Amino acid sequence: MAESALDRSLDLVRTARAMEGTALTQMLVRLEAELLLAKEAQQPPARRLLRHHADTYESSDEPVIVLDLSGYLTSWNRGAEAVFGYTSEEAIGQHVLFLYADDTDEADPGIAELFLEHGSCLVEVRRRRKSGDVIWVRLALSLIHDDDGQAIGMLVHLSPLAEHLTEEDKIRLYARIIEDSDQGVLITDASERIVSINSSFTRITGYSAAESIGQTPDLLRSGVHDAEFRAKVRAAMQGNGPFRGEIVGKRKNGELFPQSVTISVVRNGEGRITHTFSLFSDISVHKDAEARMQRMANYDSLTGLPNRSLFNHLVGQVLNEARRGNEYGALMVVEVNRIGAISDTLGHDVANEVLCMVGRQFRSVLREPDILARIDGSKFAIALPTIGQREHAGIVAQKLLATLAAPLLVAGHGLQVSANIGIALYLDDSMDTASLLRFAEVALAKAGELGSGGFLFYRDEMDQRARERLRLETELREALAGNQFELHYQPKVSLRSGRIVGAEALIRWRHPERGMVSPGVFIPLAEETGLIFDIGNWVMNEACRQIRAWDDAGLSMPPIAINVSARQFDRSLPGRISDVLDQHRVEPAQIMLEITESLLVRGTDGVIAIMNELVAMGLALALDDFGTGYSSLAYLKKFPISTLKIDRSFVVGLPYEENDCAIARAIVTMAQQLRQEIVAEGVETPEQMAFLRDLGCDQLQGYLFSQAVCADEFARMQREAKRLMVSR
Repeated sequence: MAESALDRSLDLVRTARAMEGTALTQMLVRLEAELLLAKEAQQPPARRLLRHHADTYESSDEPVIVLDLSGYLTSWNRGAEAVFGYTSEEAIGQHVLFLYADDTDEADPGIAELFLEHGSCLVEVRRRRKSGDVIWVRLALSLIHDDDGQAIGMLVHLSPLAEHLTEEDKIRLYARIIEDSDQGVLITDASERIVSINSSFTRITGYSAAESIGQTPDLLRSGVHDAEFRAKVRAAMQGNGPFRGEIVGKRKNGELFPQSVTISVVRNGEGRITHTFSLFSDISVHKDAEARMQRMANYDSLTGLPNRSLFNHLVGQVLNEARRGNEYGALMVVEVNRIGAISDTLGHDVANEVLCMVGRQFRSVLREPDILARIDGSKFAIALPTIGQREHAGIVAQKLLATLAAPLLVAGHGLQVSANIGIALYLDDSMDTASLLRFAEVALAKAGELGSGGFLFYRDEMDQRARERLRLETELREALAGNQFELHYQPKVSLRSGRIVGAEALIRWRHPERGMVSPGVFIPLAEETGLIFDIGNWVMNEACRQIRAWDDAGLSMPPIAINVSARQFDRSLPGRISDVLDQHRVEPAQIMLEITESLLVRGTDGVIAIMNELVAMGLALALDDFGTGYSSLAYLKKFPISTLKIDRSFVVGLPYEENDCAIARAIVTMAQQLRQEIVAEGVETPEQMAFLRDLGCDQLQGYLFSQAVCADEFARMQREAKRLMVSR
């Protein structure tokens, strides 16, 4: 029974009960109770748990409110009504910001920040009553957790400061705050003996009160810190200013863990230290997540080698040293042949293992200072700092090729691969990383034309591809003017129902002579030349035109996702989109904008302002290709993003590639914590689908269900209610 139906049934029952006799009234009372239980059972577990906390304080005279993690009120008791003048009907469902005394009160920290950074706290803030009067209140805040330890809401005890607490009330309040805090609390006396701990101390360290009280804080000493660091901590315990920092502690089971610690002292009226207190939080999860994201940003998930980003950074440092010392070096790009054929015949896993073996063999013949990276598919890049002569790079290239002379034994197969190598030199060819890579790619392409298994140095006359690039740029401009582009739509499918719940609009170029030109060829060129701005505008107009055509035909279509380039993302973007939506009479809810991680590292404040404006218009935002860029978890929670898309590079190895599984699991877990929807791209096999579904992924997009199709075909799929079988 839908919730609205339950509500109507309850209203009928209550009306009948008021009108009928005693026997019928008793029957209706039972029916009303059953309906209330049914309505309660429909609520999500998190909502029922918040309701339980609300019921606990509902009739209390102590002002207590309950919020969800977004800051919306879910409970407003009698005490809160007495303080602020709002009834529960007026307050519940509103965001807590409606109580704020001033929209720009810099002294009043935001609710979200208080909980995310502290877990629980005691603060004094200004708030406004219904009458308009501004009062000071003290807030005691703590998180509400579900049975799995996940935060689902916030419990706030309020105390108007005009009504001074008695000393007994203060002691009781402070004791409750300490005990309910998510932070571990350790209090020692003047002899540095532990006199009190809270429940979080036991949860984090494993030591009970009986095992801790009477001991010294050395109970948690890990032995990893040097004497200088320990002296700083002891100085804080002796009253020489507070200590704030990270300390590695040791749990009862011997496990070491990082903790964020604050140490301060308590003095009596004569200024003597009577107690020392330490507040600490276990930051293992944050450290692990930060390390995983850092590794995802800088290292190839398959081989463990540096990726293109880290390679560029390291080569940049090498070039700086070369400029100062006038030293020569070489940069190579190596493409391993036959990887695609191996993948097609023996599978992705075998091809991936071949790439890992090749990487290990390349590393074995390089010097320690040499830099080896996997930059794309079957391509590796190598930097050789400080070579004596030009010919030395050729000697290294021969050694690399020689490592592939013997067959590689993988999964019982003896597999023969070869490679081509392009070489660019500094100081000769360039002193810029991007140029050196481009020159090495030019030489690599020429080496491939001459045959498999050779190397070639860069020459200016080899750069025929530069001329081809200019020709392609000209044709790309002609394509815009000549209506050569098309939009195809790749469905997104719910992993719960199997139904189509959205689609991504993907541009296609139907060249009059070459036929279909891959977006992988012309989109990077459009980004480099700035044509992406005009192409992006065309995509937005065409998608909205098609949505309007579907609406006029009476078709109910799901939201369409449109990719937005970083070049398009400026202050005028919301206005441009609004104009297009108005022109085609399209609702914002029919559109989702997909942005890439590279956008997030630009001026953060400016990007957030534009995002907030787009979301305020009613548009949803998705973060595309997640995990391939530079996202910081600290920043990610600040962006109003509703959907994360797991990049296809992390899906391809599921469920057999351990690294891919670990990364996918970490992304899904993080997205669930941030309450964001999760879409997996490039899903091609039932095994990948089953693994992602079990992880808790919401949607898939990929050839398992459908490739990108034309507008008419997508409309047919929607009319026929095409579904994916997702049953377990």
